[in-house]
Amino acid sequence: MAKRLELFLTFARISASCFGGGYAMLPFFQRELVMKKQWLTDEELLDIHAIAQCTPGVISVNVSTFCGYQTRGFVGALCATAGLLTPPILIVLVISAFFWAYADYPTVQYALTGIRACVAALIINSTVKLYRKAVLDLPTFLVFLLVFLLAAFVKLSPPLLVLGAFVVGLLSAVLSRRENRP
Repeated sequence: MAKRLELFLTFARISASCFGGGYAMLPFFQRELVMKKQWLTDEELLDIHAIAQCTPGVISVNVSTFCGYQTRGFVGALCATAGLLTPPILIVLVISAFFWAYADYPTVQYALTGIRACVAALIINSTVKLYRKAVLDLPTFLVFLLVFLLAAFVKLSPPLLVLGAFVVGLLSAVLSRRENRP
């Protein structure tokens, strides 16, 4: 079980070393919380990330709060959330003092372009890993494909998509049970 200070420091380290928000942080959460600390399984992290997308607020903050709660209850949620928020607040305070004065410099623009490309690669890597864990059979592939198409081309909101996938999953479970009855 995670100690409070360890929770705070783990989430502070994740947020201090990651750029790009909730989706970009997913590989960092996966590496720290699943692989290194073994506080969560891949499936639990997937579930937490899905719920975090459906709840109001910033995805990464929601994920940290849910993870902290899962490991140490209410106090763990507070420690993980405080850990996640402290480095960005301090970093943004420092950067904001200088950014606008130098934002138009070509060197700064090139650096930001490189960071955006890196974040995109990290998101794709995390997506491939999650796909391998979440899409297990034809029905889950069809849900994946439908949600992807609706998100990409119809622009439905993520909470609606998750709610729809939830309903399809429940219906699939009910139908599966009926088929397996003697």
